[in-house]
Amino acid sequence: MPVRVAPGCPLSRACRRWGSRNNEPGMMAARSYPSVETASMQTRDGVRLDADIYRPPESVGGPGPHPVLLMRQPYGRRIASTVCYAHPSWYAAQGYIVVIQDVRGRGSSDGSFAIFENDTADGADTIAWAAALPGSNGAVGMYGFSYQGTDQLLAAAATPPALRALAPAMIGWDLRRDWAYENGAFCLQAGLGWAVQVGAETARLAGDHDGFAAFHAASRVLPLNGVKPAWLSKPAQDPYWRRISPSAQAGGVRLPMLFVGGWYDSHLPGTLAAFRHFAAADAAPTRLVVGPWAHFPWGRQLGGLDYGAAAVTDIDRLQVRWFDHWLKGRDTGLLAAPPVRLFEMGRNGWRDLSAWPSAQTTLYLTGSGRASVDRRDGMLLAEPPAGEGIEHLVHDPWRPVPAVGGAYGTPPGPADRASVDARTDVLTFTTEPLTAELRLAGDVAADLWVESDAPSFDVSAVLSRVTPAGRVHGLAQGYCSVTAPTAPLSLKMRATCASLAPGERLCLSIAAACFPAYPVNPGTGQDPTAASLMDARIITLGVRHGGRCASVLRLALA
Repeated sequence: MPVRVAPGCPLSRACRRWGSRNNEPGMMAARSYPSVETASMQTRDGVRLDADIYRPPESVGGPGPHPVLLMRQPYGRRIASTVCYAHPSWYAAQGYIVVIQDVRGRGSSDGSFAIFENDTADGADTIAWAAALPGSNGAVGMYGFSYQGTDQLLAAAATPPALRALAPAMIGWDLRRDWAYENGAFCLQAGLGWAVQVGAETARLAGDHDGFAAFHAASRVLPLNGVKPAWLSKPAQDPYWRRISPSAQAGGVRLPMLFVGGWYDSHLPGTLAAFRHFAAADAAPTRLVVGPWAHFPWGRQLGGLDYGAAAVTDIDRLQVRWFDHWLKGRDTGLLAAPPVRLFEMGRNGWRDLSAWPSAQTTLYLTGSGRASVDRRDGMLLAEPPAGEGIEHLVHDPWRPVPAVGGAYGTPPGPADRASVDARTDVLTFTTEPLTAELRLAGDVAADLWVESDAPSFDVSAVLSRVTPAGRVHGLAQGYCSVTAPTAPLSLKMRATCASLAPGERLCLSIAAACFPAYPVNPGTGQDPTAASLMDARIITLGVRHGGRCASVLRLALA
């Protein structure tokens, strides 16, 4: 219903000043709504794809020609990834024709949606169409995060000539290894949550009110406790994963790329893997920015901590500088800057590096056998311990260790996990209070000598900062599903960049579950995604340390 304003109200003057919508006097300002046009194109196989087009205002060049920024969306084009980025009208005001397109079978676009399977051909067709739009100068760049970021690399795999630069954020590279699974463990909560969202949109497009309501209800309380935790139509070994992965399709792309990641983003491993691949190829400039963010939003506060004003996202302006260089031919100074920019948690500022950091140090796990009972017992030492030992934990599937903080926990980020570490089914290994600042930057891994009384088991590892007040804030995590134990078990964890102040401590926590981020391992050797809840058994894990079985934590130093 139109909103009308009384003639004497101060708002009436504002309405007259800004104009009115539909030429009706006394209505709220039309200029608060960006000018957008909708256009359609056809793919090579005759499928109609719809897009919104935002054009620059007269004040920044009028009819052009202008370069094009393209984003391809599976969630409905009007959302335009505004959970992370400025509205497309803002990018248009920087002198770009901005095209936000519904991918095949989503939004109002025609066809059937098949996750990532049509994005190479459809992306290439869209880029050619966008480059030929009225007012275009023929140069196209792509931006977007998550699906929209991965979609860029798949489109680039077709080497469309109009595509000049990319800005992929928070992406999957090998979609089996860093999107659906982590070290063989299915990402249950993230996968199910996304499936519910996609299913709800499918029901909406089909006009299925009951189906949409069911999916909507499931999105508020995920159905994580059924007879079986998940039903997978594409198991880990299916060739489907290679068919849709940028690592298999886009490895030879040679375009300038600006990668954006978050220390607590679920897709950080994929983002870093892609950056490393293209940086090593050294065929086109590649840049990386990683902030103290979860998958979204990107801001200064996360998991109960405030990282300060420096953490407020400036990715929009950075992307404009990136595209101004490659699409407008302006020297914006980006190529003279170091290629790696990392937010250092603790100091709460940015660090510019010439390359991904590689210096490492090793800390040794030790304890007297009570690391699951007394947090003072398990220790991290700079030197190998004098003797050998073993720490045991008992995993009960009836009360699995919960996911708190990190990339998949609720809430995500550096949420205080002190109560989790206090559980007797969690081993903790902690340094003495630091006497000087410790600065970490780069990869984290744990080499663990693990024994079990079960044919299969999971290992969860979390690296945390422990404050003098006893709060425990996660910095990096790793998870793996094990069916054929090796000695030692090498567990690659997520990277981090953080400084610890004197008086703080580092802690490595080890558990056999992180539910519902990952399904509970039944301990029977059966795939956790196929096993019945009733089949799950109690599992005893032992972590050896010292001597020939030295379990260690490997950290990258700044």
